[in-house]
Amino acid sequence: MEVNQRRLRDDIEANAAFGAIDAETGRGRTVLAGTEPNREARNRFVDRCADAGLEVEIDAVGNVAATWLPESADPEAAPVAAGSHLDSVPEGGIFDGPLGTYGALEAIRTLQETDLEHSLERPITVVSFTEEEGTRFGGGMFGSSVATGRRSVDDALAATDDEGIAVEDALESIGYRGEGVLDASAWDSFLELHVEQDTRLEERGVLVGIVTTITGIAHATVEIEGEANHAGATGMDERTDALAAASEFVLELESAGREHAAAGEGTAVATVGKSRVRPNATNVVPGGVELGVDVRDVEYGTMESILEEATATLERLEAERGVETRFEREIDVEPAPMDRRCRDALERAGLEAGIDTLAMHSGAAHDAMRVSRVTDAGMLFAPSRDGLSHTPREWTDWADCAAATEVLAGALARLAGAEA
Repeated sequence: MEVNQRRLRDDIEANAAFGAIDAETGRGRTVLAGTEPNREARNRFVDRCADAGLEVEIDAVGNVAATWLPESADPEAAPVAAGSHLDSVPEGGIFDGPLGTYGALEAIRTLQETDLEHSLERPITVVSFTEEEGTRFGGGMFGSSVATGRRSVDDALAATDDEGIAVEDALESIGYRGEGVLDASAWDSFLELHVEQDTRLEERGVLVGIVTTITGIAHATVEIEGEANHAGATGMDERTDALAAASEFVLELESAGREHAAAGEGTAVATVGKSRVRPNATNVVPGGVELGVDVRDVEYGTMESILEEATATLERLEAERGVETRFEREIDVEPAPMDRRCRDALERAGLEAGIDTLAMHSGAAHDAMRVSRVTDAGMLFAPSRDGLSHTPREWTDWADCAAATEVLAGALARLAGAEA
C-alpha cells in the first residue's frame, strides 16, 4: 500500500484554514466546538467522506461517523472504526486531531485503491468526535463520553459554555445537532492516529509509536486558607501566610512525582498548573490560595500514592503553619491499556510496510481512552518536532504523517479481515 501523501497534506492544510490565526512562527488555528470555524471544518470533512463513497451520519451531540462498505464485506458485521477530532485548543496547531480524522479517511481511500478492497469482511467507519479538547464546554473527550455511555445525551446537550450557551443550541446553530447516539460498543475495534506531543520518537529516529497504555488522570483542587494582613506591619513570626504554605505544597508534590517516576518506568508525573492568590497584592500577606493539581501515571496505584502524599502534606502544613486546607478530587480517570489484538495489528502493519515502530505509553488523554472501556482499542503516534503541541509551532513532517497513515491503513485492513 502507498498512501497518497499529497492528498493527505492537502486535506490537513485545507482544514488549517478554518479558524486560522496570525502566528509569528508556525501555523495556528482556533476551532472551538459549535463555532463557525467548526462548522466549516465539519462541512469539508463530511464532503470529503462523501466524495470517497462513505455514508455519513451525525448523532445528537454532533459526532460524525462515515462508513465505507467494501463489496466483500458483510453489512451486518460490526465495523472497524478509526478517527479523532476536528476541534482545537485556542491558538492550537494544525495536526492535533485532524491528522487522526483525515488520516483515517486517507487510510480508507488507500484501501480502496488496492486489491485488499475485495478481501475485507467488515465495514470501516471514520469518526470525528465532538469537543475532544474540552475547551468550550469543559471536561474533554466530550463526544466520545456520550458514544461510550459515560454521559447521557440530555446531560451533554444541557452543558453550557462560559457565556451560558448550551451545547444543543451551539450545535443547532451550525447544523450539527443530529439524531440518535453513536454507539462505540457496537464497533469490532477502534484505532486512533495522533501526533505524539513528546520527543521520544524524534529522539530515537522512529516513525511510528504504538501506544501500550494511555495514562490515568486525576485532577484536584487544593485550597489553603491563612490570614491576610499588612506586609509591612505584620512581623514574620505573626503571619499565617497561605502562599508560603502553598509553595511548600507545590514543591512536595513535585518531589513525590519525581520519586515515583524514578522508582517506576518514568511515567509518573505530578503538576500544580494553576494558582489563584487572594488578595493578590504586593503589600498584603496572602490570605488564601487555590491550586489546581494534575497527577498522571500508567499505574493507578502510583497515582493513589502521590495523592495520598499530597493530603499528608496538607495535614502537616495545618499543624506546622496554622493554615486550614481543603482537598477536593474532581477528575479521576484510571489508566487505559490498549488492546493486544489492536497493538498486534499495528505492529504487523509496520513490519509489512518496512516502517519501524516503538512501543510507548501516552501521557495525554485521547478519545481512544474512552472507547477502550467498551470495545477493543488501539492507538498510534506520529513524531512531533521538538515535542511541541497545542501551539502554532506544532509540526509533524508530511512524510511522517503518511508513514503513520500507512501503518493505520494496514492495521485497519487486518482488523477488517484482510488476509495477511
